[in-house]
Amino acid sequence: MEDFRQQALEQTLSRMCSDLDNYLEDKYGRTYPVHPNRPIRGKAANPAHDGLFSTGTMFTLGFGSKYGRGYILDMEIRTLTPVDPATRRMIEEDGVSYLSARLKDYFPDRDLRIERDGRVWKIVGDFSLGTAS
Repeated sequence: MEDFRQQALEQTLSRMCSDLDNYLEDKYGRTYPVHPNRPIRGKAANPAHDGLFSTGTMFTLGFGSKYGRGYILDMEIRTLTPVDPATRRMIEEDGVSYLSARLKDYFPDRDLRIERDGRVWKIVGDFSLGTAS
C-alpha cells in the first residue's frame, strides 16, 4: 500500500512540475535562446525535456538542513547564454510564488510549504505515507 502512496505522491509532484514548467515557459520562454541541443517547446512528451526551462524535484533526507527531509525544487534555465543572477533570482522567486499559491491544490491533505534551504528551494512539511496496514 505504501508503494502506491509513494507512486501517487511522485506523480503529483511530476504534474506540479510540468505545470510550473509551462508557467515559466509562458512568462519567460523568450527571455533567452534555448540551448541548441534541446527541442523547442512542445516537441517532447514531457515539458521538462524541451524549451527553455527544465523543472523537477528530487527527494533529500535533509541531513544538515534546518528543514530536514523534503523535495528539492529544481528550476533550470537551459541556454548557452549567460543568465544574469538578478534575472535568475527573479524567475526562481516567481516560480516559487506560483507553486506556493497552488500547493494546497496539488496536496489538499498535506501541510507543505516551500523554503529557501541554503542555495536551493525545498518543499518541506508532511510527506508521510500513513501507517502500514
